[in-house]
Amino acid sequence: MKLTPPYALFLGDASDSLGLKMANSIATWRATQCVGEIALPECSVTTGLPLLSIKDAAEQGAKSFVLGFNNAGGHIDTKYLPHISQAIENGMHVINGLHDKLTDIPELVALARQYQVNLIDIRHPTTRFKTANGQKRTGKRLLTVGTDCSVGKMYTTLALHEAMQARGMDATFRATGQCGILVAGEGVAVDCVVSDFISGAIETLTPDNTAEHWDVIEGQGSLFHPAFAGVTLGLIHGAQADALVVCHTLRREFMRGMPGYRLPTVQQAVELNLLHARLTNPNCKVIGISLNTSAVDEQTARETCLQISQETGLPCQDPIRHGVDGLINQIA
Repeated sequence: MKLTPPYALFLGDASDSLGLKMANSIATWRATQCVGEIALPECSVTTGLPLLSIKDAAEQGAKSFVLGFNNAGGHIDTKYLPHISQAIENGMHVINGLHDKLTDIPELVALARQYQVNLIDIRHPTTRFKTANGQKRTGKRLLTVGTDCSVGKMYTTLALHEAMQARGMDATFRATGQCGILVAGEGVAVDCVVSDFISGAIETLTPDNTAEHWDVIEGQGSLFHPAFAGVTLGLIHGAQADALVVCHTLRREFMRGMPGYRLPTVQQAVELNLLHARLTNPNCKVIGISLNTSAVDEQTARETCLQISQETGLPCQDPIRHGVDGLINQIA
């Protein structure tokens, strides 16, 4: 699944920043690939990019129109169809990360065929994957794992990849979710792969490589989450990771969307993820902890990182506040 920048980001009528998951991801990590944002009058949030009309975006060279919002249920509301149609008529491909598929809407399919553009539903892989074979692959692999969903696995992976490249390390970011795919321009939305083929999909995504090359793989879900542990396990086995980074967030008591299920400790996450990772790579090790400290002040963030580091014997950093040098030093 490959995408074509530059991008025009459609925010729809989003009213909170959490509703701009797709748009914020690409605007944060690949701002130079974006010409600007397009918003309906009711929209009250922004990525900080220039506000444009669809016509302006096309004239500035936008090749793809990105549905940059996420809503409850992941629906493509009919009120958005005229704007999507206008983008198609202006020669833009349309990129969609919602659960609803553009290719299930006949009028958009017909219009896209007329203007010879693509409708790209990035949550829905079109590749036919094989089951995993478990054979050792050449090259090196790093995978982020989490104590819960939405704790910063994608941001951690991107920060690690960026810092590794800055050091001159040979590294490739491997996207496994819709936002990561938009940032990378390619990848596989592993949570939409049939369960028997998840590990095989990750083997395909991270093939044999040179001895010094690192695939830096975006994690999904959590082994501790009752709803999403399955996708995490398949990803772990397919990755055959040489290194794991455990991601955790502060001030969250229960698993996301699961009242009554408490988050594990960081040490519990280290132990369980290693147990499963060593099935396909007996030499796998945890190299550090990525801590999302956005809910606390700077002093508390640093004190907590130090505490977790002392408890686990591993470096602990917030990638956004403190960088990731301490983590990379473990493998550089």
